[in-house]
Parts: sequence; C-alpha cells; structure tokens
Amino acid sequence: MLTKRVRVSETFFGQLVIGPPGSGKTTYCAEVQKFYKDKLNRKCEIINLDPANDNMGYKPAVDIMELVSLSDVMIDLNLGPNGALMYCTEYLEENYDWLLIKLRTIKDSYFIFDMPGQVELYTHHGAIKNIFGKLQDIGYHLCVVHMVDSHYCSDPTKFISTLLLSLSTMLQIGLPHVNVLSKADILKKHSENLDFGLDYYTDVLNLEYLLELLNEGTFSSKFKKLNAAIVGLIQDYSLVGFIPMDVRSERSLLAVKNAVDKANGYVYGGGEERSMQALLSCAVGARTENERVDTDYV
Repeated sequence: MLTKRVRVSETFFGQLVIGPPGSGKTTYCAEVQKFYKDKLNRKCEIINLDPANDNMGYKPAVDIMELVSLSDVMIDLNLGPNGALMYCTEYLEENYDWLLIKLRTIKDSYFIFDMPGQVELYTHHGAIKNIFGKLQDIGYHLCVVHMVDSHYCSDPTKFISTLLLSLSTMLQIGLPHVNVLSKADILKKHSENLDFGLDYYTDVLNLEYLLELLNEGTFSSKFKKLNAAIVGLIQDYSLVGFIPMDVRSERSLLAVKNAVDKANGYVYGGGEERSMQALLSCAVGARTENERVDTDYV
C-alpha cells in the first residue's frame, strides 16, 4: 500500500477551511495564501477539495475536480446537488491514494484545504473524518478553521444553531479547531442589532442570558425544554469560542494565524524559519485568540 511507504517522521502542517455556504471559505483561502507568502514568507499551497468550486480566485496545487466533479456526478447518476456532493466525498475517500500521491509531490509547503460547504459532511458523515484521520496518522498536523457568518450573532435562534453546529463538528471531526466569525466588518456596522457585546459571542459567556431571549421569542418560546437542553449541552462541553475576522485586515488574519499555528503545533515545531516567523508575528503586534477585540472587531 502507498501509505506504508510514507515515513511517519516526516511532518506537514496545514488547515482545513470548512463552514456553511456563503461563509467566505474560498475568499479566505485566497487571501490567507497571499498573506502568508507576501508578509510571512511562508510557502503554502491551496488544495481544493470542493468538487463544485468552479470560481476559486486562486490556482490550486491539487484540485479534486481532476478526480471527480459535482456537475458530472449530477448528470451521470441523476443526483441532486446534496446527494452528488456526498457521492464525490465518498469517492475521494475510496481514492485516498490519489490525494496522497498529489500531496507528496508538494515539497516543504504549508497546506490550506478548501473544503465543501455541506454541513452534513462534518456533523455526522464519516468520509472527511476518515480521510484526514489517515493523513494525521502519517505526519500531517492539521487544524480545522470553521468559518460561520457573523450575522448569525444578531439572532438568538441563529446563534444557538451556530453553537450547536460548531460543537457537533468539533466532536465529529476530532481535529484541533479554531472557530471564526467571518465578515466581522459587517458585524461592526450593524452592532446595534446585537443583544450583547461582542465578547459575549466570541467567548460564549453565560448562556442563561441567551436562553432567556430564546424563551421570549415568538417562535422559539414554544420549545422552552428543548432550548434549555441545547443550552445545557453546549455549556456542559464548554468547547466553543470564536475569533472575529475581517479577511481584508492583516491584523485580523494574523490573529487567526496565531490561533491556528498553536492548534496544529506549527509554532512549536523546530526550524529556524518557523521560529523567525513567530518572532515577526509578535513584532507586528498580532493579537492572539484570547485577546479582546471589542474596539474594532478585527
């Protein structure tokens, strides 16, 4: 088997960029690659694993559409978009060696995986978990960057759904996670629509206050026991928190980078180059994931 020929001593780093459709995944991938290369002198390549991604804005080093594409599957198998996407992901799992061969041709690079937007692939379907579990076993140190649109903070029912989605994804995928509120610049413009300050949503503070809002809602008030159960579940695990991000802000990208580098272990690895990158990040005043960003949301 091909996997047996890969030396476990080799170490690779990267991030899986996931999130619902419209959360800004592909835009983030393009911008962060440019930022890493131009500002941090970090060689990185984007791996497109979204078989429906025909408007990338970047040149992928590996493209799943060379193996399988959503449009072809929909036509050949007479499937809808959701069913076709599930089929493509399962097909990639079956052809894992194809992906590994492609990755092995890329030397001394950081990987950015641009992933599909269908949330079922991360909440309970096993293909993505299995693929990246295999990569992790042979020396790929990966972190999930889970992006959700920050406008969900403006509605209690949407925000509690976001928390539940993030938690279930973290538990299912089983990789280090950095949860990101994308389009934070828009959130700033409409901050008057928020029920609480930004730190309430980023740190996921006492959810009893959110439960009160849910129980007062016209629709959500009908499900008080369910609301309480969901809130209790999220609080019991106490795993979910968010970093607000504006993809056009270098300082914001640095904050996410710092969190990701800690999560996947990149910052702790050996090598003079990575140590210098860490020092440069500190020198330009990058904020870590635990620092407050209330003043500018980025």
